[in-house]
Amino acid sequence: MSSQESEIEVDLSSDPEYASSYHTDTTSLSSSINEYVFENGRRYHSYFGVEKNLMPTDEKEQDRLDLHHEILIRLFDGRLHKAPLDHPQRILDVGTGTGIWAIDMADQYPMAEVVGMDLSPIQPKWVPPNCKFEVDDAEKDWAYKKDSFDFIHIRNLAQGISNWPKVLDDAYHCLQPGGYIELSDTGVTFHCDDGTMLPDNTAKCWGEAMTEAMAKAGRPPPSDARHLRDRLTAAGLVDVHSYAIKQPFGPWAKDKRLKEAGIMIWIMAEEGFTSYGLAAFTRMLGMDSEEAAKLCRDGYQATRERKSHLYTVHYVAYGRKPEE
Repeated sequence: MSSQESEIEVDLSSDPEYASSYHTDTTSLSSSINEYVFENGRRYHSYFGVEKNLMPTDEKEQDRLDLHHEILIRLFDGRLHKAPLDHPQRILDVGTGTGIWAIDMADQYPMAEVVGMDLSPIQPKWVPPNCKFEVDDAEKDWAYKKDSFDFIHIRNLAQGISNWPKVLDDAYHCLQPGGYIELSDTGVTFHCDDGTMLPDNTAKCWGEAMTEAMAKAGRPPPSDARHLRDRLTAAGLVDVHSYAIKQPFGPWAKDKRLKEAGIMIWIMAEEGFTSYGLAAFTRMLGMDSEEAAKLCRDGYQATRERKSHLYTVHYVAYGRKPEE
C-alpha cells in the first residue's frame, strides 16, 4: 500500500518577510567523546572507520538533526512514527544520532524500554529512566536476543548503510512476531509541481550530484517510497505500508502547517546542504573542498528564491513480522 500527499497549494499572498520573524535557538545536546577527524572544516566520526558514515557529528550537525526531528513531527501531524503501536514494551532506535527520537519515545511510552544505537556517543547523559544508549555498528552482527523488540525504528541512514539486507535480516531476527520495523529516510532529489524550478536550478544540480555520489558509495538514496517498501518485503515483513511526505523549502505553501515547516526547513537547510554534500562530493566525486562548498552554498541559495517552489520528499515505510 502506498500513500502520496497531493500537490502543495502555493500561498500567492505569502509575505517574503514572513521568514524574518522565525529563528532557531537549538543547542547541541552533548559533545562527542568518540574518536573523530576534521575534514573540510567539519568533524566526522572515525571510531568504526572514517568512511563508515559520510555525515558529520559536530555540534552544527547535532543541532540540524534535532531541528529535522521537530520538522518531521509537524509533517507527521504530531506523531513520532507511522507504525500502529499498541503499548510497546521494548523499542530499538538504530542510528539514534542525538537520541532525541528515542528520548521522546521513552516519554510517550513510559511502559517501554527504549534503546538507542549509534556509531558515536553524542547523546545526552540525562535521559528518562526507561531510555539508554549503546555504541555499535548496525552493519555488524547484532548482539540483541531473538524476538527481543516489538518496534525497531531506522531513520535517515541512507548515507551510512551499504548492506541493507544484512541490517534488516538482523532486525527481523531481533523483532518479536507481530512487531514492526519502520524505515524513514529523506530523498535528495528536488521536485517542483508548478514549473518554477528551471533545469539549471542549483538545488536541482546539488541533488543530482548527491545521487551520483551516493551511487558511487554504494548507498543510493531513496527516490520513491517503493525502495523502502521493497526492502521490508524482501526481509519477510507483511502488511507493508509506505508514505511520501513533501518537505517544502520556504513559506510558499498555503497550508499553515506546511508553511511553518517550510520556514524550519529553510533554517535546517543552511547547514543541511553542507552536512550532506561536503564529504560525498570530495570523497566520491573528487571535487576539491572549495568546489564542493560552492555547490552546497549555491544549492541552498536556490531554495531562497521566492518564485521557486521547491521541495524534497521524506519517505516512510513500515511492516509487521508475521505471527509464528
